[in-house]
Amino acid sequence: MAKFKYTAIDANGKQKTGTVEAASQDEASSKLSASGLMPTKIVNAGSSATTKATSAKGGKKSKKSGGFGRIIKGEDLTTFTRQMATLLDAGLPLLRALEVMIRQEKNARFQGVLEQIADQVKSGNSFSDGLAQHPKIFDRLFVNMVRAGEAGGVLDVVLSRLAGFMEKALKTKKKVKAAMVYPIVVVGVAVAIVALLMVVVVPKFQTIFDDMLEGAALPGPTQVVVGVSNFMRENIILTVVILVVGFIGTKFFLRTPFGSKMFNWLSINIPKVGDLVRKVNIARITRTFGTLLSSGVPILQSITITKDITGNQFYENALNRIHDAVRDGESLAAPMARESVFPNMVTSMVDVGEETGELSEMLNRVADNYDEDVDNAVAGITSIIEPVMIVFLAVVVGFIVIALFLPIVEIIKQLTG
Repeated sequence: MAKFKYTAIDANGKQKTGTVEAASQDEASSKLSASGLMPTKIVNAGSSATTKATSAKGGKKSKKSGGFGRIIKGEDLTTFTRQMATLLDAGLPLLRALEVMIRQEKNARFQGVLEQIADQVKSGNSFSDGLAQHPKIFDRLFVNMVRAGEAGGVLDVVLSRLAGFMEKALKTKKKVKAAMVYPIVVVGVAVAIVALLMVVVVPKFQTIFDDMLEGAALPGPTQVVVGVSNFMRENIILTVVILVVGFIGTKFFLRTPFGSKMFNWLSINIPKVGDLVRKVNIARITRTFGTLLSSGVPILQSITITKDITGNQFYENALNRIHDAVRDGESLAAPMARESVFPNMVTSMVDVGEETGELSEMLNRVADNYDEDVDNAVAGITSIIEPVMIVFLAVVVGFIVIALFLPIVEIIKQLTG
């Protein structure tokens, strides 16, 4: 018998950790399930790595690693989910459907992962157990919905719901990304123009100033521009290092508790941008929560899983407090109404959903409404960003141009005097 460390979720949705003795990882998983725990991670206590793709009988690792090939994108996973739902709905057995997907998959890495999952199913494990062996590809939302579908005998229906959820999530993500393309391009052009002016144009003007002004002091703005230009030309490597260090330092700062909290606060409080971020978060939370409930996942477990996909500390903390309140016997709408991050319309719809027994349907309806609001918010931000970026570019370039022409005015005065 070997010892396995585990992380699991109990019936109240709380995360538990501990050790269990078993002959294999699958036996350990069965023991935990029998005791009312849902394992999310099982690690051999004598090994630092998670045991992946073990068989139910021998505990041997799959020969196919799936380690080569292009990255597995969200579109790949969404297509797989939709096609699996279609094949199962057409009456194909699970293993046969997996074999069809393996043959048609063009991504070598994803194909290898699907082969490992098929091996798990052949060995007698459930589909969800095979998916759980690849947490970087199939997250807790995916695994738990599949597990609920298996338990209810409606795997094809659950996969279809999951595919619809993923398709809408990808659509929203693409819209938000599209809104960011324009400002990124403008900032990139601004940086390129400024660099060109500083490295090529300013030195030529500096030579003219030295010849014509004969050592006279330059105006303040001109001194700033010339100083920056000289530093960039004489310290190209240092300039690049400063930019790289600044970029890496900013990313590191945003990963700290204080930096993350500050960024999360700014993201939901900046005018216009905050409105978009709040709508995106609410759409994601209600869509995820509603999809989990409609698939048969218990409410406390649904809240826990939804919390993990928010990506914003303020919404995560709010869902933690809601989880504890529901666990203690309150309805869902009451603690949600106490959280400022959820608008009154959302809590009212949730309240109606609880009264009518159609909470999952009501949550998905709220998500649909907010998806439409996201479209309008993206269009609004795009219309505002365009003039703001143009003004920003004009100010930066205009400052440099004015700084260069101030000494020319003095030169003209000397020549005409």
